[in-house]
Amino acid sequence: VQLQAFGGGLAQAGGSLALSCAASGRSIRNYAMGWLRQAPGKEREFVSGITGNGGSTEYTDSVKGRFTISRDNAMNTVLLQMNSLKPEDTGVYYCAAASSIWSMKRSAFHSWGQGTLVTVSS
Repeated sequence: VQLQAFGGGLAQAGGSLALSCAASGRSIRNYAMGWLRQAPGKEREFVSGITGNGGSTEYTDSVKGRFTISRDNAMNTVLLQMNSLKPEDTGVYYCAAASSIWSMKRSAFHSWGQGTLVTVSS
């Protein structure tokens, strides 16, 4: 499955951005989907994941209560609504597919695509 993230840009601290991930090539319904990010000078980190049927989600502690992940299997898309943005949310955000959220957290991806840059100014 090929993945492409969209929706990045510049936001002020406290603002919101919505990222979307468009998948092509095959249906995402059998994959856990998620978002990763890589801040300047830092390693890539898991941000959020959602199971194939959308019944379960996980978030890294720093974004809990601020970010919401969702998916539309019919449209083959995954969304990440980011609210109350902080400067430390700055980074390149990548969409990824994996067999499970557990695998995603351990960087065992089936695929991941080109990212989209999010910049949050203070």
